[in-house]
Amino acid sequence: MHSTGERFDYDLAVIGGGSGGYAAARTAVAEGLKTVILEGGEQVGGLCILRGCMPTKALLYAAEVMHLASHSQTWGIRTQDVSFDFAQVMARKNALIQDFADYRRQQLVNGKFKFLRANARFAGAHTLELSTGEKLTAANFVIATGSTIARPPLPQLEDLGYLTSDTALNLSRLPKSLIVLGGGPVAVELAQFFARFRVQVTVIQRSAHVLNAVDDDAAGELEKVFRREGIELYTGTKILDARRVDDQKEIVFEHLGQTVRVRAEEVLFALGRAPNIASLSLESIGVRVEAGRIATNAQMQTSQRHIYAAGDCTGLYEIVHIAIQQGEIAVHNVAHPDRMKLMDYRLLTEVVFTEPQIAVVGLTEKRARAVNRHYMAASYPFNDHGKSLIMEAKDGFVKLLADPVSGEIIGGCCVGPAGGELIHEIVAAMCKRMTVHELAAMPHYHPTLAEIWTYPAEELAAQVLLPRPVTR
Repeated sequence: MHSTGERFDYDLAVIGGGSGGYAAARTAVAEGLKTVILEGGEQVGGLCILRGCMPTKALLYAAEVMHLASHSQTWGIRTQDVSFDFAQVMARKNALIQDFADYRRQQLVNGKFKFLRANARFAGAHTLELSTGEKLTAANFVIATGSTIARPPLPQLEDLGYLTSDTALNLSRLPKSLIVLGGGPVAVELAQFFARFRVQVTVIQRSAHVLNAVDDDAAGELEKVFRREGIELYTGTKILDARRVDDQKEIVFEHLGQTVRVRAEEVLFALGRAPNIASLSLESIGVRVEAGRIATNAQMQTSQRHIYAAGDCTGLYEIVHIAIQQGEIAVHNVAHPDRMKLMDYRLLTEVVFTEPQIAVVGLTEKRARAVNRHYMAASYPFNDHGKSLIMEAKDGFVKLLADPVSGEIIGGCCVGPAGGELIHEIVAAMCKRMTVHELAAMPHYHPTLAEIWTYPAEELAAQVLLPRPVTR
């Protein structure tokens, strides 16, 4: 690591004050590095707090309460004319987000690092030019500038006008009908939110299933629920045109060899985000960019060894806890170049907060096949499980993947009630490299949702022959 001296103003400059950037700055201070963090966004807090995880989950929980209230007769409870106040739904979300953002702002302002409100671009390998007109130098850098809404693939969409995940979270009134373009986590979460608040929703997805990163059996369960809840769903499509017809917006697309036209009051463009790196002048200092993202090695170094990157701008996984880990590992490696740490994605965990929730850790069957990893799998459905029957939560299943020789658990998937919570049992098991035999033998309280994991564990344990103990 270069040390602060006459040559540099700081040991480390962190560009971006979101979750990854804040984690990097906090870690740097703990390592005794003289640190500056720069944030140029209109608001301080980062995507997760301002426009991502927290606001969407606040709205999705409101939609779940609305759904339960509307179907309470299942449990013999009568409710008449369940209604809602959308302004109040949004006001509660806004108040929560304000609290989270205020706390992050305090952490940044009161941290033991210098906090500057400015955009930055590289004017040299060790020099940043700020939007305030100032310049600063640093021995090392962590780029954590996050992501921005991707550009639409069809120019006509720009003319038509559309909602994004950013603007959809700040609507003051609900549209009567909505077309959602995309089938990733953001698309499906918002589609179900709007549908449960009585908007007529159509989802148009390019690939054969929504959530094409998860296994088809998991995506299929969600598609079944969507159709049951009145969401019109088209998969395997190609968008051809977008235009205004009278007071509605029309999307023209190809589906099963036919040209289909769908109209709605509003369109939600949810075809992903792109790394927010265009203004950094990375090419001028030789930082390699691949497919629009900053290329890094497992130590989170870019092609310039004193410049690191973390979070969405690296483009691999747009997940908060991963961004935090990457920021921490980057700074550890700045401070300790003689004993660098590597990012380990073995316990990669992802959750989609629809209902049913979809949560995965480690390998899916798709991923295992892609890397030619031998595995065995077993699953068990929630519609045959005591606690979920009590809850009338019959959709979905749990699935375990295990090594066929050792029985070590190498992946887990939960599609069902509280999937985002239940997956952590498998995260813990995989963290300690448990086998299916050990998980099957672990006591589980009855009746709980969590005990469902024992069924696939027992099935797989019966298939793996453990070596017999040597007797003397």
